[in-house]
Amino acid sequence: MLLLCLCVFHRTMLSEWFWWDRLWLPRPVTWADLQDSEGRVYARVSHLYIILPVAVLLLGLRAFYERLIAVPLAEALGVKDKIHKRASHNPVLEKYYKTHSKHPTQANIKGVCKKLGWSERQVERWFRRRRNQDRPGVLKKFKENESFNCELYCFVPQKPWFYDLREMWAGFPKQSLLDSQYWYYIIEMSFYGSLLFSVAADVKRKDFKEQLVHHWATLTLLSFSWCANYIRIGTLVMLVHDTSDVLLESAKMFNYAGWETTCNSIFVVFALVFMVTRLIIFPFWLIHCTWVYPLDQFEPFFGYYFFNVMLVVLLLLHVFWASLILRMVKKFIFGKLKGDERSDEEEDEEGSEEDYTHTYSNGSGNGLSNGH
Repeated sequence: MLLLCLCVFHRTMLSEWFWWDRLWLPRPVTWADLQDSEGRVYARVSHLYIILPVAVLLLGLRAFYERLIAVPLAEALGVKDKIHKRASHNPVLEKYYKTHSKHPTQANIKGVCKKLGWSERQVERWFRRRRNQDRPGVLKKFKENESFNCELYCFVPQKPWFYDLREMWAGFPKQSLLDSQYWYYIIEMSFYGSLLFSVAADVKRKDFKEQLVHHWATLTLLSFSWCANYIRIGTLVMLVHDTSDVLLESAKMFNYAGWETTCNSIFVVFALVFMVTRLIIFPFWLIHCTWVYPLDQFEPFFGYYFFNVMLVVLLLLHVFWASLILRMVKKFIFGKLKGDERSDEEEDEEGSEEDYTHTYSNGSGNGLSNGH
């Protein structure tokens, strides 16, 4: 009983500390000042409970899209998986591939050559073919290439703070919640939540870790901005991020379909929009708006610093992705743009196509030599 009381006490203390006014709100505002009254509705944590079921719903819609829409669309656009020769069945090499490395060193290749009686070229070809087997096909990438952005262009430009960023902080934090803001947040956060749920099954790209950081940073930023009533600036941050995404997804879709001219044209527009929105508007307008203008109305507090730090994290990710885009632009200019810079490229199966179905004697089923 005593232990239960202590647990309840510590939980209460932790909750009180977490929701301490000074962490979330500027002086002298308290949570009591943000209670619904006189027709004014403020953002509540309880409003976010719907995100989980909506995220699950989006996963269902995605499955519906991939099976019933993406596949027929891919067929209509001529998207087909490249047929690769499969690596011959070999338990020794398969065990090494799964438990040690997909890219064996030259010393290990020589060791397995002695064990199997194969040439180095045959072993290297086996690993190339085996790696290509694990790479996702074009059709899978095409199916995952849906764009579910929820840009509310019809709502945001109607607001005065869209044109005058100082209006963003008029009356802050006592700013009523609008229906358009509510649904923009719910759909956007549910979408990023669904991405985290599906990340294990999706195609792994070179920026996989950066994508995870981006999704978590975005959800953290949106959750905090909701609870601290940073909703006006939050909608503009989402709008800036969503603007270029639909262009990227469209360019990738036409790239998978082999429509090179269309893909390249959209990619050029995407690159320009990305650079303008993510590297110019985002830091020099939005971050400046959150870093400078609030100080005219209140003293800095924890929420002020936390929100701006999260925006800087997103900016650093923008710089990282901008470097990838510039590399793709360089390839595009020199006529070598073939795909997404983030994707692992398939390996050519060099050499002759002779059959190398050998028996693996001398210790079949054992590990490779040289201590493996």
